[in-house]
Amino acid sequence: MKYFSLIWAQLFRSRTRTLFTLLSIVTAFLLFGMLDSVRVAFASGGNTVAGANRLVVASRLSITQSLPIRLEPQIRQIEGVQDVTYAMWFGGIYQDQKNFFPNFSVAPNYFDLMTEFEIPKDQVDTFRNTRTGAIVGESLAKQFGWKIGDTIPLQATIFPRGGSNDWPLQLVGIFKSKNTATAANEERQLMMNWKYFDESNDYIKNQVSWYTVRLDNPDHASRVAQAIDAISANSDHETKSQTESAFQQAFIKQFADIGMIVTSIMGAVFFTLLLLTGNTMAQAVRERVPELATLKTLGFTDGTMLMLVMVESIVLVGLGGAIGLGLAALALPVMAPQTMGLLPPHVPAQTWIVGLVLIVVIGLVVGVLPALRAKRLKIVDALAGR
Repeated sequence: MKYFSLIWAQLFRSRTRTLFTLLSIVTAFLLFGMLDSVRVAFASGGNTVAGANRLVVASRLSITQSLPIRLEPQIRQIEGVQDVTYAMWFGGIYQDQKNFFPNFSVAPNYFDLMTEFEIPKDQVDTFRNTRTGAIVGESLAKQFGWKIGDTIPLQATIFPRGGSNDWPLQLVGIFKSKNTATAANEERQLMMNWKYFDESNDYIKNQVSWYTVRLDNPDHASRVAQAIDAISANSDHETKSQTESAFQQAFIKQFADIGMIVTSIMGAVFFTLLLLTGNTMAQAVRERVPELATLKTLGFTDGTMLMLVMVESIVLVGLGGAIGLGLAALALPVMAPQTMGLLPPHVPAQTWIVGLVLIVVIGLVVGVLPALRAKRLKIVDALAGR
């Protein structure tokens, strides 16, 4: 564009003001890039079971509702089911409330189905034969300095044992995740024996939180899911069979509506950004009234003046937005492993597209009034100081 050097000079006429405005835009789009990535990650996928190799069967009412253990043999009998395992949420803590990590009791064959975990067979065998045995992820073991043979004094927050919250567990195995991108999250887990939990806790018996079902053919996922849910239809423990990603989303949604939270935060951020950037552009045009009049004297048309201010506004927002989204793309891969799966490992394409649309829309909105003022400017009035 032949006028770009002029637009650039106008944009940085007041460098301090422009840089502070630019910093605000960068911050807004950095937040947008990270938060909207979370929203997209939770909203996308998991809504269909078609093509799933594993299904998670949980209560239709809420994942906090348990299911009877007697469903396991019934699920195994369904055509297309290759294997079934189960787990029960425990929710204990280690030493302090802030030391929270996922922990639950699992069936003896749990690691047969969780093929994404690498663990020596002898450790799995020891786990099955040790009543108070526990297996943890490598990241968790490194965090607390645990090694094989250590006793982990887990404290119950839901299920006491013999009137006490003490659940001492013997560490008999440490697993690694095959997926390096999600290893830091997946390796922050502890598993204990379901039979030990079931026999020892004071309140609940013969119950599990969810079943994990491995299929012989992913193409049979929809049919198998419907057949599993039909087992408990019209009972007091109706089930909902879904993909693992959908189950994880439902688990997080028990604590908060991610979409609503993200939308509310970003609405407030961008409303403030509109006011700030709009004020910057209006002030910049006010200060340049004599200069704009000079340009009109030199032959710049009203349409050209309108275009110059509009493009200046879009360039300002576009530059800050691009930097902000770029920083989000750099930050997510670093931060995601430390957030237990809350942050995705990259900025999804949908977020990039929405971000680009927002850049154009915000640039147009904040630039339209100053641009119209520049367009309607009368040379005589401007040079006369009126």
